[in-house]
Amino acid sequence: MFIGEYQHSIDKKGRLIIPAKFREDLGESFILTKGLDNCLFVYPKDEWKVLEEKLKSLPLTRKDARAFVRFFFAGATECELDKQGRILIPSNLRQHCKLVKDAIIIGVSNRVEIWSKEEWILYNEDENLSYENIAEKMAELGI
Repeated sequence: MFIGEYQHSIDKKGRLIIPAKFREDLGESFILTKGLDNCLFVYPKDEWKVLEEKLKSLPLTRKDARAFVRFFFAGATECELDKQGRILIPSNLRQHCKLVKDAIIIGVSNRVEIWSKEEWILYNEDENLSYENIAEKMAELGI
């Protein structure tokens, strides 16, 4: 399980250090793809396979399902850590999440998310996404 929040800087070559706490659970190679909310999602291979099966089951006849599957798979790339614990983030993925210098890497249960520091701050300042508002909505759902 991935938990916690870490800050690292991306270097000029587009490399980012993955926190040591996440490296073992991610394994030797893992999948990096476009995420929702202007971030990147990082999945260990076993979690990626589970997600892949769910996405395969979406109805091909629905335009929105086809669009989501294209978005998700076209942006995906397999990553391996270098000896310093870094990954190379392709430029299209850096552009997707507006990642230029400072990154926030968070654990979200079965995946890791990579955010630009600026986007993470904006996300956390959103009134509709306050912890209290979300907790109320989850309580209404019985969670």
